[in-house]
Amino acid sequence: MTALDEEKLYAARLHAARSRPYLATALFALRVVESRQVPTMAVDEHWRCYASPAFVERTPLPELAAVWVHEVSHLLRDHHGRGERFARENGLHGAGERLRRNIAADCEINDDGFDDELPLQAGALRPGLLRLPDGLLMEEYLRLFRLGPHTDAFGWLDCGSGVDGVARGWDLGAGGAHGLSARERDAVRFRVAEGIKGRPGSAPDGWERWAEKAFHPPQPWRELLGAAVRSAVSGAGVGEDYTYGRPARRSAGLPGVVLPSLRRRPPRVCVIVDTSRSVSDAELGSALLEVAAIVRAVGGRRDLVTVLSCDAAAHVTGPLCRAEGMTLVGGGGTDLRVGFARAVRRCRPDVIVALTDGQTPWPEAAPPCRTVVGLFPRVGVADEGDPDYEPDEPPEWARVVELG
Repeated sequence: MTALDEEKLYAARLHAARSRPYLATALFALRVVESRQVPTMAVDEHWRCYASPAFVERTPLPELAAVWVHEVSHLLRDHHGRGERFARENGLHGAGERLRRNIAADCEINDDGFDDELPLQAGALRPGLLRLPDGLLMEEYLRLFRLGPHTDAFGWLDCGSGVDGVARGWDLGAGGAHGLSARERDAVRFRVAEGIKGRPGSAPDGWERWAEKAFHPPQPWRELLGAAVRSAVSGAGVGEDYTYGRPARRSAGLPGVVLPSLRRRPPRVCVIVDTSRSVSDAELGSALLEVAAIVRAVGGRRDLVTVLSCDAAAHVTGPLCRAEGMTLVGGGGTDLRVGFARAVRRCRPDVIVALTDGQTPWPEAAPPCRTVVGLFPRVGVADEGDPDYEPDEPPEWARVVELG
């Protein structure tokens, strides 16, 4: 029975670290576990690397180094977490879906970062072999292909639970030895991202994009929406008007001419709430909470905030005494153009905030005020009576914040 050639395995890791120094921290964080159950090499979410002695023996050192880079890439890019989320959100389970996630994850990794110094094995999966484009993410590849005769050659793929979150028979589990804690795993990712960001141009484009996202994690959407509204209501020109009640100081330089002065008044905000049938009651409740937060952003002045319910028509709510007690009218189709037109014509706001699922036509021209769009999340697109319906993206003149 072949014993694991640790000297060769660790020499391959050193070769990988020298070839891709920006991954060195992650490569040396992996804990090696010998396993005769794993087909080649595989990883789990606790940063253990399971190695087959027979595979290590028959694989040339440069190709073995490439496998090191391949496996650690699954962990750095959080393929197990992303794979679990995608499966849960789309109801995809079973051995076939596990293989599909492995294929998609390999496509994300293998299209960039390998060369003669660090060669992939003959027959290694690349997007072109499945007639797929390069440069996409795992989730995007999953939407572009299904298993069939063209994928039969890759039925042997199994990079472990570090790819899809599905436990294997060789996994040591959360309580096993040689695993990294969640904090340690995050620290490794941060160190790698920091190294790539510190030396622009030292890594392939795919790794540069990964480091940009890892280095700037997404902020909570409530903070983003609040910041967008506060920025809009305090921007230059918002709530400013001319008045002759106090002449401008420049009038002294123009005898006989009275110039108006610029007066700052509290900004007016109009909130358009999408109440079409595609918006859930929970989302409407969330919209009411955002209305209350917007009132706080304008200093608690409820008289400065107007709320419109809008489906295919716009409806003005009653006096804004308590946002939680408002009645929102709707339930039909969606056309926020009506809401925007009503807001500009009736309310004359300084800022418009639209809370919607985005399944609406948008005004062709920007309104004469700042606009913030809060988008409710959508996994799929509602039918809207047309199976080929695809909603338009929010216009460029609006500040867009994804909610939830």
